[in-house]
Amino acid sequence: MSGGAALWPTGLPGVLESAMDAAAADGPFHPAAIARLDDREEFPAEACAVLDACGLARAYVPAALGGVPGGLPELVAALRTVARRDVTVAVAHGKTFLGSAPTWVAGRDDQRRDLAAMVLDGTVVSWGLTEPGHGSDLLAGELTAAPAPDGGWRLDGAKWPVNNATRGRLVSVLARTAPEGGPRGFSLLLVDKEGLAPGSWRPLPKEPTHGIRGADISGVRFDGAHVPEDALTGRAGEGLDAVLLALQLTRTVCTSLSLGAGEHALGLAHDFAAGRAMYGTTLLRLPLARRVLGRAAASLVLADAASLLSARGAHCMTGEMSVVSAVVKAGVPEIVQLAIDDLAELIGARGYLTRHHENGRFQKLERDHRVVAIFDGSTAVNRSALISQFPLLARRIRTGEHDRAGLAAAVTAGPVPPLDFGALRLMSRTGCSVVQALPAVAGRLSALAAAGAVPERVHDLAGALAEEAAAVADAMAALGPAGRDAPPEAFETARRYERCYAGAAAGHLLLADPGDPRRVTLLTAALERALELLRPAHEAPQEAYEPIAATLSEPAKELIA
Repeated sequence: MSGGAALWPTGLPGVLESAMDAAAADGPFHPAAIARLDDREEFPAEACAVLDACGLARAYVPAALGGVPGGLPELVAALRTVARRDVTVAVAHGKTFLGSAPTWVAGRDDQRRDLAAMVLDGTVVSWGLTEPGHGSDLLAGELTAAPAPDGGWRLDGAKWPVNNATRGRLVSVLARTAPEGGPRGFSLLLVDKEGLAPGSWRPLPKEPTHGIRGADISGVRFDGAHVPEDALTGRAGEGLDAVLLALQLTRTVCTSLSLGAGEHALGLAHDFAAGRAMYGTTLLRLPLARRVLGRAAASLVLADAASLLSARGAHCMTGEMSVVSAVVKAGVPEIVQLAIDDLAELIGARGYLTRHHENGRFQKLERDHRVVAIFDGSTAVNRSALISQFPLLARRIRTGEHDRAGLAAAVTAGPVPPLDFGALRLMSRTGCSVVQALPAVAGRLSALAAAGAVPERVHDLAGALAEEAAAVADAMAALGPAGRDAPPEAFETARRYERCYAGAAAGHLLLADPGDPRRVTLLTAALERALELLRPAHEAPQEAYEPIAATLSEPAKELIA
């Protein structure tokens, strides 16, 4: 990992890596096989079967119910490992966690046990939230669940577009249960399509997509479908709350897709530069190419630090996830996309070819990655969620109050405690400790720099990041509470806060173990990149990214393993 090799789990990811290596020789993970499926828009069934055999489904289930013990960090690390090979496969398989999350958050004990048994047995679960014509506006949903005369519920309406809507046996459906709608007018039902009467439901056709072409992006329509009373997840009228709480977990997991895609892109770009002869040498040895590669690598380390602390923070600072999940879901895909864009320019025309260079791997991952910003609430939706919490965040940054014990647990190597789903909150009461502790971290890093324990440059970077966080707090306070009509400057302030979070995460991880030279190199470059992103007029010194570029002699996956 960029900021701490012992913090990301290696158990299940290592098993997946070995299995995919074996299946890359002449099996479904061979780049040519992946390219063929993409060209045909065909579901990667064989690749998903490999993941099934590895037990990836265990990462979708809480440890107390038979899942792997590593919690959210284990899941993020596992799906990232898959996405490093093929984002489409990660999306296709990982959807079961998204469909299951509402039950982990709001279901009864017996519902959780029953669902866990099915998921561990290989059942595919999807999440039916969006509807034709309504996009991310969940309160506009028209699919209804009405009490049936003989008990249970009658479902009428459609969910579209939904990942795995056709292939999934179970669908967690958000339905309007009060005609007037509103925040208490929706409920969640876990629908088993195998238990529905013939003719009461039908799949909607798979939609052609620009990226993740092989994924089952389709829909489902219910016409008088009867589901039993116990299909209700939680209590009637509390479906929207359950969705919003579950999204705090699924949005965090979405960062795995970006990290994997970014690492794949970096590996391809490095290999291209190392083999491209130019001016009597190789492209890799030219200063401009090394800067592009180094800056892209620094961006990935920055995104990695943010993702790591969000995944561990879900267990250690659970009540803050309404802020953290929105921050990383908007910020990480954007940071990684900037890196991919830089690497695409370095590769040039070969990055657009579908057959003649590396089986078209770069153009595929670039297309696939762009959809991550849309999953589980678009970037604008997540920034709106953050904007609604600006007043509290501004106050907390100014006071520096933070959860010391939770933050210490998040940045210290070791297993995370079990995730307490009941501790999730619709609005954080304590803000975001990672950002609020930044001034203290900056002071301690400056002291280390003065003592020669970390590079002298860290002093300037840490201080500048703390200044940026204070400026963001001022901007948040000046904007005040904002609803649906938040001004454009509020969204830009949200973007700056996301980058402060990522930079702060890198700072925390650097402070946690300043004795590892490689760690220090990676995280110093990440701090440099954070400042560059926060201050558009600022350009990192020429030598800023050279140390991290020098680490790329090994395969890119080893950069952030």
